[in-house]
Amino acid sequence: MRRAPAPPRPALTRADPTRPALLAIAHGTDSVEGRALVGGLVAAIRARVPETRGGHVDVLQPDVPTVLGKLPAGTPAVIVPLLLSAGYHVRVDLAEAAAAADRDVVVAGALGPDDGLVALLARRLEEAGLLDADELVLAAAGSSDPDAVEDCRDMCARLADRLGRPVRIGFLSAAKPTLREAVREARAFGRRVVVATYLLAPGYFLGLVEQAGADVVARPLLDAGPVPPELVDAAVARYEAALVARPLTSSTPA
Repeated sequence: MRRAPAPPRPALTRADPTRPALLAIAHGTDSVEGRALVGGLVAAIRARVPETRGGHVDVLQPDVPTVLGKLPAGTPAVIVPLLLSAGYHVRVDLAEAAAAADRDVVVAGALGPDDGLVALLARRLEEAGLLDADELVLAAAGSSDPDAVEDCRDMCARLADRLGRPVRIGFLSAAKPTLREAVREARAFGRRVVVATYLLAPGYFLGLVEQAGADVVARPLLDAGPVPPELVDAAVARYEAALVARPLTSSTPA
């Protein structure tokens, strides 16, 4: 089932000690370019919600407990996963970190599925030179969590609806079909194969996409240039929706 978009809310531009912190938690990557681009995204979110702090769920530090430990005592927080689907990291790692915290903490939804991200994917494909005659494949990271896989299939269906053309999906790990299989099936039609890269930023998985045999690979959601507003909008919307669903309580001493 597709998630209804959160209603638009005014931008938050001033720090307010009574508002819960927004913990923008990315996966983490060894890619220098990827780290810089994700850092730019966190900074852009902070420009909208000044109470934003960045961190990681894997690979890099600071992790969630470290970020929470640097907040004023008792300050509540919303963990916003900078992840494109709600897989193991969201449902287990981040949920456990929230449950173990010494304050009120809630985990918001992942960034996707989201129509704004579909628009961003379409823009990346336009930048890559997508033609009407091309066969199109969506590359997604994949997960052992069936709900996360369904989130990716949802995005594939939304992209097909937006573009008005068929879109196959291929996964880079833990789910079928693999991206190589999807590209090979698309190749059978004798046309150019273009891959839409449903990854947040450059890193190990982007290398796998580039090695999957497509003729053209669109850039991931984060690329050189200004931070896409669709990503910032999605992160802020998750924060706001989490606060509406469950108001948080500060335990800061008076």
